[in-house]
Amino acid sequence: MNRTEQPAPATPVHSCFTLRFSSTPRGARLARRLCGERLDAWGIPYGSTAHDVLSLLISELATNAVTHGHVTGRDFRGHLLALSATDAATLTIRVEVTDTRGDRIPEPPAIPAGQPAADSARTGGRGLFLVEALADRWGWAPRQDGPGKTVWAEYTAATVTTPAPVARYGPSAAPS
Repeated sequence: MNRTEQPAPATPVHSCFTLRFSSTPRGARLARRLCGERLDAWGIPYGSTAHDVLSLLISELATNAVTHGHVTGRDFRGHLLALSATDAATLTIRVEVTDTRGDRIPEPPAIPAGQPAADSARTGGRGLFLVEALADRWGWAPRQDGPGKTVWAEYTAATVTTPAPVARYGPSAAPS
């Protein structure tokens, strides 16, 4: 909900996941799916509210990188960080998407007075509104290792602390 241009908080990193994707709609879709698998592995299960919110944040940031940050022949990078929290039952997930186009700064478009935010006639421009509405914090920074920018969002999620029971089949599955 809070847009900020501050760097990430100085919190120990619990886990991280980074991949480069082609700057195409297929690359954005793959980023969402692979990051979704990683979230599930970190204890944020498929179908949970936190997983759905984080998948949407990943999807919107990756789609924006493809749509507005595309430079021919250049990929975008998706980066997930699970930041340790003081509470063992939660993780703050930081989603970062880095593209190579630094001249287009991410700003939610202004809505004229009296017009609803979800105007059905509009076909684009809602992505950063969704990010702003769902993320705990979001912002952007110039890319450190080359041209472009990194757009990031953070969301604190409850994790599953007990592993799901493993399904057993065969004679050993019968209760003793």
